[in-house]
Amino acid sequence: MTRALQKLVHVGCRELGIDGETRRDLQLVVTGKASMHDMDEADLTKLVAALKERGFKPHAGKARAKRPAAKRADVRFAHVLWGKLHKAGAVTQGGAKGLNAFIRARFEKSWGAATFDIDTMQDHRQIATLIEALKGMCARAGVEL
Repeated sequence: MTRALQKLVHVGCRELGIDGETRRDLQLVVTGKASMHDMDEADLTKLVAALKERGFKPHAGKARAKRPAAKRADVRFAHVLWGKLHKAGAVTQGGAKGLNAFIRARFEKSWGAATFDIDTMQDHRQIATLIEALKGMCARAGVEL
């Protein structure tokens, strides 16, 4: 259990942007010990609680199953652009689900009513048009490419 808590501390620090030196300072303040190696389960639990107080939200259960990467490089690039827009706060829903909703909303009239799934798109012209639209959104949102 202590190894799992140590991993959780590292994940929390990474998500909060806490570097190693700051983490050790926090450990010293919270538990009186600078090294996790010297901590028992109770100390590590206190440290996780301190990270939660600072905004860390551990994810419950197993990590979500990742979708396999798209086979086409241009489709993968569209995913990357969408992810950057989501991270910058320019779009509210990230991932393929959000990207598919964007494609439907933006291109359904011009491309015809069809079920859009970015990972199954084959028409290189449609993908190129999508990428240009995403690049434009990045430029307007101030997202670096």
